[in-house]
Amino acid sequence: MSSSGAAGSLPRPIPRQKFLTACAWGVHLYTALGAALGLLAIYFASQRDFRASFLAMGAATIIDSSDGPLARWLMVKTRVPTFDGALLDNIVDYLTYTVAPVFLMLEAGIIPGSRWGLGLACLVMLASVYGFCRTQAKTEDNYFLGFPNYWNLVAFYLFCLGAGTAFNVAVLLLLAVMVFMPLKFIYPNRTVPLRPVTLTLGIIWAFVTVAAVLMLPAVNPIMLWAGLSFIAYYLIASFALQARAALKSNRSRVDLNG
Repeated sequence: MSSSGAAGSLPRPIPRQKFLTACAWGVHLYTALGAALGLLAIYFASQRDFRASFLAMGAATIIDSSDGPLARWLMVKTRVPTFDGALLDNIVDYLTYTVAPVFLMLEAGIIPGSRWGLGLACLVMLASVYGFCRTQAKTEDNYFLGFPNYWNLVAFYLFCLGAGTAFNVAVLLLLAVMVFMPLKFIYPNRTVPLRPVTLTLGIIWAFVTVAAVLMLPAVNPIMLWAGLSFIAYYLIASFALQARAALKSNRSRVDLNG
């Protein structure tokens, strides 16, 4: 056999651009896996296996937290311009951050199964639709505008607290209203002020939360309050940064007018 024939029989290397395009499609597939996890979360909740449901939602959250950096690193928009990754992300997020946790809250009795409870569930769904579809859901300085529809976390902490219907309804009503309010909330991966602190505390919180979910249906009070302390930090830091920015803006106006 000639050397040219032997060389011709060898598999040809995949061109670099084709490989990178395949990787970009792989990122979209990775994002889309969240939809399957959302379905599993709903299924497990319908079977009253709330631990498995929260685990599925947690896995979807991990995907959502990591697919963005992957997409930017691989320049997915440039390599696959015919596929709307942002739309895919919103569809998956609405399923995993809103539909699945609201369904779980109904199944677990966090939201009462009465006519009024179903109305509250529908209000949360509608508020979330607005939050996902508003064009300024993320501000130019990398904040979420309005409560960022973390209903999976709301469901988890209300489930663990077991504080009763009145408390649950009050929290859900307040957060649903906050979706529409011009309040800025930290976008952990992108908000520059306090980002090292937020990411460090967020990583610790993530490990604590995973451990707490794995322990369900038992609730460890130390882990519960450790997790809630990060939520408190997140809310206080978000409001403090917005107040600081507003104060700085007012001082600038005064200096210009003065």
